Amino acid sequence: MANVANVVEPPKTPSIRARFQAFGGFLTNMVIPNIGAFIAWGILTALFIPTGWIPNESLAKIVGPAIKYLLPLLLASTGGRMIAGQRGALMGAIGAIGLIVGSEIPMFLGAMIIGPLGGWVIKKFDKSIENKIPAGFEMIVNNFSIGILGFLLMILSFYFIGPVIELANNFVTSAIKALVDTGYLPLLSLINEPAKVLFLNNVIDQGIYYPLGMQETLKAGKSIYFTVASNPGPGLGLLLAFALFGKKAAKRTAPGAIIIHFFGGIHELYFPYVLMKPLTILAMIAGGMSGITVFNLFNAGLVAGPSPGSIFAYLALTPKGNFLGIISGVLVATAVSFIVTSIILKLDKKSDEEEDFTSSIERSKSMKSEGKQILSSSIDHSITNKISKIAFACDAGAGSSALGATSFRKRLQKKNINGIEVKHYRIEDVPQDTDIIVVHKNLLERARLSHTNKKIITIENYIDDPNLAQLINELEER
Repeated sequence: MANVANVVEPPKTPSIRARFQAFGGFLTNMVIPNIGAFIAWGILTALFIPTGWIPNESLAKIVGPAIKYLLPLLLASTGGRMIAGQRGALMGAIGAIGLIVGSEIPMFLGAMIIGPLGGWVIKKFDKSIENKIPAGFEMIVNNFSIGILGFLLMILSFYFIGPVIELANNFVTSAIKALVDTGYLPLLSLINEPAKVLFLNNVIDQGIYYPLGMQETLKAGKSIYFTVASNPGPGLGLLLAFALFGKKAAKRTAPGAIIIHFFGGIHELYFPYVLMKPLTILAMIAGGMSGITVFNLFNAGLVAGPSPGSIFAYLALTPKGNFLGIISGVLVATAVSFIVTSIILKLDKKSDEEEDFTSSIERSKSMKSEGKQILSSSIDHSITNKISKIAFACDAGAGSSALGATSFRKRLQKKNINGIEVKHYRIEDVPQDTDIIVVHKNLLERARLSHTNKKIITIENYIDDPNLAQLINELEER
């Protein structure tokens, strides 16, 4: 029976990167369930504000209240629910209204703080009184605990938390606006692109650019901040270069990755290609910088955050008069990334064997740094004949993991392997009865934060990874 590689033991101490990934994933999972509301607001703005497609003074009155009240309350409620269910959602919303009324800016970042805080407060309270409530007093205790604690949190957020967040927001806004005014905004790509391939893209997008973008859109009807980290052009250029000049698996899988990345908006598909050849990060930075430069020259922006970062989402959220700038920014970023990646690949004289060896060395170093070893001799004993549930997990549970689960499920069907449930989840939501968890190798430490005793298989490519093929073979043999 074949051994399944990369089933590893938990590291002793999670790295800072893993903790940032978890933080970014937490922010994402407050935003993702509410993306529809953000898009609805973006469409409303694009259509009915004075500079929109069909200006309407009456309907434009919805724009301000929606961004000030509706969207922050949704975020806070979702964040509270993630911590403490429905009671947490209620606490989060109560606390958020104090922020909203006490500030002059849309409180997206504040909502993403106060929501989980409210959930944590009520969760701790409920745990402290567990099994201590006299029979018949459950309802009054539950209701008054929310009322009293929510009241205190609302006052605290109004007088203290809101002003602190507004001060921090104004500082960050001033710093980034200074980059815009001096023409140095493209330098953000020096941070954005490396952060993305390390799966920290959600920290910068949901934590920084989206709140700033919504704030600017309320005033100007659009924002360039929505484009600085989500442009699909650099990834498209990189994948096109690999499709033409790559080798072996990279060349074979790049065309499929192009479709999923550019049209599906799942940018995680190109991350393994950059990790395989780290020098190509220069192509991503160059592509990102050139795209931002073009967006800036055309004064182009989007009306809301494109999630997922598909070209379809870009075009749907482009306001009137900005199509030339947006399309040009994507095309220029694609061309620059393609040229630089092609040069890097053409100058690379390594053989396929050397590439495989380098990849193995990199993987080994990564595992060693995380305090893990490949225990191939004992893996057959740890994976039993009763595998019934396999979970593909990623940052938000809705992008690369969905792709991986769908692809793996189809491969099981082709092999006539039945009785195994394959689903996708965000890492923290993987059910406890899961037998095997599949994650990208850069998300391993984060997965271990929530699943210390689970069997985890790491992969580098969601379409054609040897570890998935090895798992398929083992399941087929059994």
